[in-house]
Amino acid sequence: MPYILALDQGTSSSRSIVFDETGRIVAQAQREFRQIFPQPGWVEHDPDDLWTSQLATAHAALALAGLTARDITAIGITNQRETTLLWNRRTGRPLHNAIVWQDRRTEPLCAELRVQGLAEAIGATTGLVVDPYFSGTKLRWLLDEVSGARAAAERGELAFGTVDAWLLWQLTGGRVHATDVSNASRTMLFDIGANRWDAAMLARLDIPASVLPAVHPSSHVFGETDAALFGVSIPVAGMAGDQQSALFGQACFTAGLAKNTYGTGCFMLMHTGTQRPVSHNGLLTTSAAQTGPTPEFALEGSVFIGGAVVQWLRDGLNAIRGSGEVQGLAESVPDAGGVMFVPAFTGLGAPYWQPDARGAIVGLSRGTTVAHIARAALESIAFQSTALLQALSRDAVANGGAAVTELRVDGGACVNDLLMQFQADLLGIPVVRPQVTETTALGAAYLAGLATGVWHSREELSAQWRVERRFLPTMARDRADELMAQWARAVRQTLTH
Repeated sequence: MPYILALDQGTSSSRSIVFDETGRIVAQAQREFRQIFPQPGWVEHDPDDLWTSQLATAHAALALAGLTARDITAIGITNQRETTLLWNRRTGRPLHNAIVWQDRRTEPLCAELRVQGLAEAIGATTGLVVDPYFSGTKLRWLLDEVSGARAAAERGELAFGTVDAWLLWQLTGGRVHATDVSNASRTMLFDIGANRWDAAMLARLDIPASVLPAVHPSSHVFGETDAALFGVSIPVAGMAGDQQSALFGQACFTAGLAKNTYGTGCFMLMHTGTQRPVSHNGLLTTSAAQTGPTPEFALEGSVFIGGAVVQWLRDGLNAIRGSGEVQGLAESVPDAGGVMFVPAFTGLGAPYWQPDARGAIVGLSRGTTVAHIARAALESIAFQSTALLQALSRDAVANGGAAVTELRVDGGACVNDLLMQFQADLLGIPVVRPQVTETTALGAAYLAGLATGVWHSREELSAQWRVERRFLPTMARDRADELMAQWARAVRQTLTH
């Protein structure tokens, strides 16, 4: 039986999962790594932590599966997107910590671009809004602020990459500097309609083209691992940013199918096929994972703080000892008691795009307990996701499509039944949880397996997708509308100007 090793490099941990040819998980391993906060609004990772934790979990997963590298047909990579690295091509050493997608340090540069009236042109080319979220301004910051970086880049000595490209470089012993279209589309430097780096954007941000990786389809043999790492060389044959990978793993291959991933943040994507949609509701147009040269697209909305609000309950408020306790605490009260929790710790993402927003807990009374706050924290994930889906549906209809009729879910927090039921109630459509919820890693495995002949078509992969539970809405629509109106009022109170 062929096996695929999926490397899932996330924001707070690295995981490796071995899948068999039926898409079943054979074994997995996970390791958390250090989060670095140099000052308020700044978030960094040590590039060596990303690599060593990922490699360690790969070996651990193989050992747990009772397999060797010779049993692995291919490796697929999926990764936290937008996180930005810059390293020396000769030594392979990074010049600085990785600047994480959550980092807000480049807001002044983004504000400059907006003042210059470039937002519309940037959106037309890249599908993105001008925001510190994306890699391009992070790369510009590194070139400007790290001593000697710009001169070295001009000499062709440096390599830029998102985490996928960094892992690929390490896996291939520095022989391959490449990325895929889905990750490239998150840099604010990529023309998503033409599938190539955009010269005008490089000029606007003063970035030399020599630092950029080659760009390939997501299902592609990028290279082979250095034999010293696993004992034999293994093809690296799939690569996609985590959210596009999850869309692929959820078998959302055709226009109108949508998924939401409940991780550190929440990320909702709807496939739009080969049609490039235009959003009028604060959403992004992004490249979907691609198996060939033809561009495919998705509409996307991002919630910056999703499951991370549970971490804050644990580490900031000390309300729980472990994340697994939150459902029991939230269920100890019948509702949130009028409390609304807007976790805008790093600003608000789509559909609001308010980088200066700050978190707020409103509706407190003398009767409020920590259980009410815990329930409001959980519900905040569903409120933010509902605002996203409503925007997605409006855009879909405006682009000649139909509103979303069901939402496929994955990610760590989707195992929380209370949250999933509340999500269905707010949305008014079924929320569908698959048997394999590790769809981010599964998507990377599917992409790698398609490139190496383990699977032969998307239809074959669609046939493997299985439902574990379908949550049906039970709340009256007028009550759901009332709750969303309360949420909108709470959001307005988080804005600082």
